[in-house]
Amino acid sequence: MMFKVLVLQALYSLSDEATEDRLSFQRFLGLGLDGTVPDATTVWLFRERLVQAKAINKLFARFDAALTDRGYLAMGGQIIDATVVPAPKQRNTEEEKAAIKDGRIPETWKAKPARLRQTDRDARWSVKYTKAKVKEGADPKAFKPVDLAIPMFGYKNHIGIDRAHGLIRTWDASAANVHDGARLPDLISPSNTGSGVWADTAYRSKKNEAFLEKGMFKSHIHQRKPHRRAMPERVARANAKRSAIRSAVEHVFAGQKHRMGLVVRTIGIARARIKIGMANLAYNFQRLAWLEGRTAPA
Repeated sequence: MMFKVLVLQALYSLSDEATEDRLSFQRFLGLGLDGTVPDATTVWLFRERLVQAKAINKLFARFDAALTDRGYLAMGGQIIDATVVPAPKQRNTEEEKAAIKDGRIPETWKAKPARLRQTDRDARWSVKYTKAKVKEGADPKAFKPVDLAIPMFGYKNHIGIDRAHGLIRTWDASAANVHDGARLPDLISPSNTGSGVWADTAYRSKKNEAFLEKGMFKSHIHQRKPHRRAMPERVARANAKRSAIRSAVEHVFAGQKHRMGLVVRTIGIARARIKIGMANLAYNFQRLAWLEGRTAPA
């Protein structure tokens, strides 16, 4: 039952306190009308046990094995990407920020154990860049949209989905400032029956290309635009074909951000892994239900 509570939290972005107030969840949890939904403290303690046991990887592996048993093999190649998962912003002084960045405890906190417990020293700032696109046929004299740089604070959810079913097969969590491309080797699944690997330009490097070649994978990673030169037409066409396939991973992140409202309210990377891992599991539950419903007889 307690695991189901965490699934509900992931699906509806609920805090521990909000979870205990939802009478509508009792049927899903297997409780009768006279039953009691576990209180916030019980939910917190259960999640802490999962954190201490580092159980989320085992839970994810068990469900992936169940997918294979049901015939949902990882097929068609894999698509790799990452997104920032927001966390409550910290309001620290410049000295405190410098100490946290260096992995030290700020001097002013040593006499304030409560402040130390309530401050996330693992989450980091990152910047999300959005490239402005000019509509085809637009008036050249009209106002042109500008590129945006959006600062974001929190963690990153790194995932690899299979191209055939769109299920998350591999994942990892990190601070938001970790470079996406550095995690590619950890996200590649050798069990996928397809050799193709799709990813955006953040993953293109000599090291990653050599890794894929050594593992007999075929790279479909986007190529970068040459510095201060126009993108060659053949490269632009190739990137467009890659985008048509790679875009499938964006549906995963859209589902987690908009339908599930994924945020990290806990403190520290160990707890963030549980929250992000449960969100990935919950997404797979929903995806499996959709796949099963699509193939069910009318």
